[in-house]
Amino acid sequence: MRLAPSILSANAAHLAREVHDVEHMGIDLIHFDVMDGHYVPNITFGANVVAALKKETTLDIDVHLMVKEPDHLIPSFLSAGADMISVHAEACRHLHRTIQLVKDGGVKAGIALNPATPFSQIKPVLSDLDYILIMTVDPGFGGQTFINSMLQKIREVKSFIDAGKLKIDIEVDGGINKLTLPPCLKAGASIIVAGSAIFGQRNRLEAIHTLTRAD
Repeated sequence: MRLAPSILSANAAHLAREVHDVEHMGIDLIHFDVMDGHYVPNITFGANVVAALKKETTLDIDVHLMVKEPDHLIPSFLSAGADMISVHAEACRHLHRTIQLVKDGGVKAGIALNPATPFSQIKPVLSDLDYILIMTVDPGFGGQTFINSMLQKIREVKSFIDAGKLKIDIEVDGGINKLTLPPCLKAGASIIVAGSAIFGQRNRLEAIHTLTRAD
């Protein structure tokens, strides 16, 4: 399991300090939820924030683009130092072209699946992916409740990956805590995004230990 705290739940006035607070506590990635106010209602971070925090940490940067037609933004996040970039299938005019744009930038490419988006929609581009981000809540807001029916989608994706002997990670994002994390791992997830379960806790070290022990 790789643990990726989401700075969506961090103190926005002190992001560098928030990253420093957790980066040596056994985490693996820093997760950025990028929202444009169009694909989802909220607006969050731009590439300039990724670039600034890239200078503050040695951890890999995992960028989740919740934006319409992400092609015009991907180059700026590549330049900012993103190590992983995922896009939503519904947000892309030509999904294969978008994935290739990410991969041509030398970083890992992923597709995010909303709860109502079937896995079958991305099968034509599966061989081009490094990971699949399964949303276990609807995108656009932090602190939502885990959708239990998404465990079946995780199992479906994992079964297909194993059957094809594909080297694709499964990332999950939304409503992750000590109770929802173990069934996600059992279903086949390997990258776990957690926001309020880490940054929303007073004792972050204990919060991270609680999650890592939950597996």
